[in-house]
Amino acid sequence: MDKDEIRSKIKARKSLLSDNEKRHASSNVFNKLEQSAAFLLAENILLYHSLPDELSTHEFLQKWNKKKHFFLPRVNGVNLDILPYDQSRMAMGSFHIEEPQGDNMADVAQMELVIVPGIAYDRRGNRIGRGKGYYDRMLQSVKATKIGVGYDFQLLDIEIPAEPHDVAMDIIITESRCLVIHHRKK
Repeated sequence: MDKDEIRSKIKARKSLLSDNEKRHASSNVFNKLEQSAAFLLAENILLYHSLPDELSTHEFLQKWNKKKHFFLPRVNGVNLDILPYDQSRMAMGSFHIEEPQGDNMADVAQMELVIVPGIAYDRRGNRIGRGKGYYDRMLQSVKATKIGVGYDFQLLDIEIPAEPHDVAMDIIITESRCLVIHHRKK
C-alpha cells in the first residue's frame, strides 16, 4: 500500500467517528501524554493546533498553558515558523488552521518536546503526514523527543514506506497504546 492509499483509508475511517468518540480518544491520548516523562520534564513544547479531523489539542492547551510554554507552527512558504502560543494572538492561516501571529519567532532547537500530528504511523516510528513535508523539513534539526499522536487505527501493522528525508517519531501515543521506539544508530 502506498502513502496515498493509506491517507485515503485513514480519512475514510476518521469520517465514521462520532463527536463523542473524537472527544473520548483525545482525552485518552492526552491523559497518557500528561503522564509521560517526556512531557513532565519539558518546559518548551511544540504542539499543533488541531484541525477537525485530528485529535483535539484545544482543551489540552487550555489546561496546561499556564504551567508549560507552548509553541505552535505557522506556515511560511514551504517551511514552518515556530511562535509562542497566545490565544489572543491566533488567526486563521494557511490550510484553514488557526496559527499564532506576530514576529517573536522561536528556534525549534529550544523545544524539549515536539508533539506531531500524523495521518498514520508504523511500529518503527515512521509517519505519514498530509504530504507537503512541513514537519519533516522542520524535524530534520530537532533533537527533542518527538511524539506522534493518533487514534488506535492510525497505528498500522504494516511498514510505512520511508524516504531518507522522513523523520521517525520516538514515541507514538494512541487511545490504548504508548509505543516507545528504539531507534538503531546509523
